[in-house]
Amino acid sequence: MLDGRGSVAGTGAGPVNAGLAIETRGLSKHFGRQAAVDRVDLAVPHGTVFGFLGPNGSGKTTTIRMLLGLAAASEGTVNLLGQEMPGKLHDVLPRVGALVEGPAFYPFLSGAANLHRLDAASPHTIPGTRRRRVQQALERVGLEHAAGKRVHAYSLGMKQRLGIANALLSPRDLLVLDEPTNGLDPQGTREVRNLVRSLAHEGTTVFVSSHLLAEVDQMCTHAAVMSAGKLVAQGPLAELRQAGSTRLRLVTPDAGAARQVLARLGIVPEPAQAEPGQGEPAQPGGGTVLAALPIGAQSPAVLPEDVVAHLVKAGVRVRGFAVERESLEDRFVALTGEGFDVAQ
Repeated sequence: MLDGRGSVAGTGAGPVNAGLAIETRGLSKHFGRQAAVDRVDLAVPHGTVFGFLGPNGSGKTTTIRMLLGLAAASEGTVNLLGQEMPGKLHDVLPRVGALVEGPAFYPFLSGAANLHRLDAASPHTIPGTRRRRVQQALERVGLEHAAGKRVHAYSLGMKQRLGIANALLSPRDLLVLDEPTNGLDPQGTREVRNLVRSLAHEGTTVFVSSHLLAEVDQMCTHAAVMSAGKLVAQGPLAELRQAGSTRLRLVTPDAGAARQVLARLGIVPEPAQAEPGQGEPAQPGGGTVLAALPIGAQSPAVLPEDVVAHLVKAGVRVRGFAVERESLEDRFVALTGEGFDVAQ
């Protein structure tokens, strides 16, 4: 649940929440006097595709490294799959697949040979099923045709997919992916997106760190937003969108009269401004009128269709009318004060 600041409410000391795949409380990481991660309270429900968003340098990768026991936290607690980290590290990590800060492989071995070596290095895998599991992992990421090719000849996108294949060599309850579509072409990006969805459908929780809003919008069910080391919002993606503003766009030659009608309805029009691609601002007597639509318990119950009815009754000629909800990009920029990349 989101509190008034857009962060999780009720994150004080208490028992581990069994419904969460990842739970942190007061998680912090300091480098000298600099707080790279500052009192982060994450709550990632089981079975979700959870987008972990933020501009570069916002603390995403540092947080992931602490989740996986790759870096020690300065303060706070981490629980993965209901187990305290790093105390239960050896019990938890066999159930977790991860791709963090890009894949690293032996460049003069083939993709299949790399996966065989990595699987053999784990004390938790079964040697008798290794060949079958490697083949299945390569097929899942679309690399079966390049299984025998040396990795130094792989493209960046192919290496990224090989890293995901390595994370899938054994059944996982939690998959942590740091920028999984980095370097992928549109087809590869679509394949990874479909793969993540299929894994979630099978019951795996997928935690995806990304700065690509378009991918998160299409892939994730929940999200959290980081800014300058702090968690500024988290929850279901639909709730994050609804927390943004909604506005009316009215096209009319009777802008002056329209503004008066809107004001009587408790809707304050925005100052006249230039339309996109045009050099002249809207004139007081005509053009486009924009106004924020009041929402929430304290706002008047004004439905868009009621607004149109009041305008027509007052003699305002309506040439166009639309309700525009704040986009995901607008919402995240408002939360962080910085832009995001919205496409590959």
